[in-house]
Order: sequence, then C-alpha cells, then structure tokens
Amino acid sequence: MQILISNASPDPLYLQIVKQIQKQIIAGELQAGEALPSIRSLAQDLQLSVITTKRAYEELEKSGYIDTVKGKGCFITEQNSELLQERRRKIVEDKLAEAVESAQMLGISGKELIDMINLLYEDS
Repeated sequence: MQILISNASPDPLYLQIVKQIQKQIIAGELQAGEALPSIRSLAQDLQLSVITTKRAYEELEKSGYIDTVKGKGCFITEQNSELLQERRRKIVEDKLAEAVESAQMLGISGKELIDMINLLYEDS
C-alpha cells in the first residue's frame, strides 16, 4: 500500500490518507481481508501523528471500508459488488460534473464536450 502526503493539498492530512486508501480499495489494489499497517506503523512511515492516522482509520471504518479487530489490527472489509460499482460510478460522475462545469464556464457546448469525451475515450 502506497500513500503520498502532499503539503500543497487543500485536504487535511487524515483525509488524504482516507481518499487514497478508498481509491486503492475501489480499484481492487487492496483486497478484502488484507491487513492494513498498524496505526503507529503508518504514522511512522508517513511521519505523521498517531492521532492523524487513527482519525483516518476511524473514518474508513465509519464508511465501511475497513473493520478493526481488537488486538489484531485493521482489515479491508468485503465490499458489496453493487456498492463497489456504485462507488466507481460516483468517482467518474464527480469528474464529469467538474468537466461540465468547466465547459459551461468556457462556453463549450454539451455536444462539443461529448465529442471531446468520445475522442479521449477512443484514444485510450
């Protein structure tokens, strides 16, 4: 598991950790049952406070991405396939909403935007 912390990010440190772990789970890079590093270990690796990593893990647990087993650690939870697919769609939907907002601001028509998306999709 790789996490990169950026001082330039507008997101608080704990949220950067949360978002990156969520992304890795949704992308299938982290599998159900896989153990996460301990809170202390992650804090040490990232050179952050234990409080920051603890808050990140608490947020992940609240949103159903991980389970904490007392005395054993934190583990990736089994993700409902429909819910996982919905989370993937939500990520794309959010990015498309940003693109639509930018296009409207720049006076680009919906048809032009769709044409751009089709071109980009075909090129990849």
